[in-house]
Amino acid sequence: MDPGFSVDEIAPIAILMDELRSEDVQLRLNAIHRISTIALALGPDRARDELLPFLQDSVDDEDEVLLALAEELGRNFEEYIGGRDYAHILLGPLENLSAVEETLVRDKAAESITKVAAVLSQAQIEQYYIPLVQRLSKGEWFTSRTSACALYAPVYDRVAPPVQDELRKGYGALGSDDTPMVRRAAGKWLGSLIKKYSKTHVLTDGLAVYRRLQSDDQDSVRLLTVEDLIAIAQQLTPPEVKEQLLKQIRQTMSDKSWRVRYMVATHFNELSEAVGNDLVREELTGHYVQLLKDNEAEVRTAAAGQIPGFSKLLEKEVILARIVPCVRDLCQDTSQHVRAALATQISGLAPLLGKDATIEHLLPLFLHLLKDEFPEVRLNIISKLEQVNSVIGIELLSESLLPAIMELAEDKSWRVRQAIIEYIPLLATQLGKAIFDEQLGNLCMAWLGDNVYSIREAATVNLKKLTEVFGVDWAKVQIVPKVVGMGQHPTYLYRMTTVQAITTIAPSLTLDIIQGEILDTLLQLAQDPIPNIRFNVAKSLEVLATTFGGQPDGRQLVRQKITPVLDQQKNDSDADVRYFASKALQKADAVEVGGAPPFLSHL
Repeated sequence: MDPGFSVDEIAPIAILMDELRSEDVQLRLNAIHRISTIALALGPDRARDELLPFLQDSVDDEDEVLLALAEELGRNFEEYIGGRDYAHILLGPLENLSAVEETLVRDKAAESITKVAAVLSQAQIEQYYIPLVQRLSKGEWFTSRTSACALYAPVYDRVAPPVQDELRKGYGALGSDDTPMVRRAAGKWLGSLIKKYSKTHVLTDGLAVYRRLQSDDQDSVRLLTVEDLIAIAQQLTPPEVKEQLLKQIRQTMSDKSWRVRYMVATHFNELSEAVGNDLVREELTGHYVQLLKDNEAEVRTAAAGQIPGFSKLLEKEVILARIVPCVRDLCQDTSQHVRAALATQISGLAPLLGKDATIEHLLPLFLHLLKDEFPEVRLNIISKLEQVNSVIGIELLSESLLPAIMELAEDKSWRVRQAIIEYIPLLATQLGKAIFDEQLGNLCMAWLGDNVYSIREAATVNLKKLTEVFGVDWAKVQIVPKVVGMGQHPTYLYRMTTVQAITTIAPSLTLDIIQGEILDTLLQLAQDPIPNIRFNVAKSLEVLATTFGGQPDGRQLVRQKITPVLDQQKNDSDADVRYFASKALQKADAVEVGGAPPFLSHL
């Protein structure tokens, strides 16, 4: 033992090292998660001189331990070793971690290196970081060269021009590496590096690397160049894109690998915006139509997801002539996933086409998709009907789509029924009272008796929203009598729904309606033989007490009608009923003692 250190000073590092050498992986993992605490206990000097060298030699361990170490070193660890002036020392252990076999560890190490780079000065970057990048780029194993690709972009714009020249040259070498994994990493990180290049260097170095990778014999490399293409196009003017990239755009769009075409389809709108309107008209529209007709369902699904975004860049005539026929075909597509993606996006065409064209071309397609055998397709089309309403008006929509909506309201998939319920308040706003009562009123009440709880719950929330749309007087006539009537039903679930519906809609009603129409039924249900109903009545009475107890008439109601029933329930044979009754009584008493709640105190 060094006589210069006391036992207390040596203990933390000794414990850590013992735990790091332990055969138990969990102990080693816990030790790594505590290295910031250990570093703090050691102080900056000993953390630099003892802890970091020890960690640098700890690369031969389980992957999860190494992953934790890579993460911890990127969490502002420089604060524990003397600040940013010493941050470059962290690069040593991270360099070792960025060359290990496990991809997750390498990726996390590279991420932490870039975080460390953010606090380094230009001198530190050129003295320590750049040599690290060069060593990794020329490493014997592909693992280190793969990690190197992620490290160029974060510092490119922070170094002197001669160093930038070296970095571009080094990245060019990685882009033509013999190992596909390295070329794949070069493709992945090229876009972020190109964004830092001047236009001259984009046209020389950037394009050269991109072209090599874009014509790679491995599709896993080529598919990563789609985002590079977008990054380069964003740096160039439309004429330059046409001159420099047209050949590559054509090759990528018609690539023999479906994975590359899928990637293009996924990023089609970004690419279209980057290349400019002329190229969209001359080239991309034809390519997009081909992607919509692709042999692979995955490509058609991705392309369908871009329909409204791409169509915004086209004239109405082009949409009708080129895009709508494809949409018509996709409605009949054999893949349910393609139809589901289309159902999500098709309504976005309505504002672009206008009322007449939507009625003529899109309305029949909406109806077709609403009757699709696959629930997700029906669900997606319902959830986006609002856009269509705003274009063609509710009269037409109700004439053509209401029958289909009525049919879906009884759909065998409860998620579809739920989507319809959530759409009802919006529909009600647009239909008005008369049409709503005639067409949908009974349907809304029927949902209260659905055999799926989520539907019954959504139905009660729906009634509350409808009360807010049409007013209390409408609710008194259309909703309250039907809800109260269900309270006498022999089936327990219907009686339960009555209690839950009252609890939900009561705050939207007036005290007169509660007193005259609802309270007696609720108090009768307080004696129900089913404990679940009795304790839900207690919850409901709590809501009534807190909602109306602030008004003089409401306080009287609480005192005369609600409190006696809760007192009785407090002695119920069921523990849950006793609990909720006691809770409700406390709230009722608090409201009575406190008078009006704060939000009513000014009345």
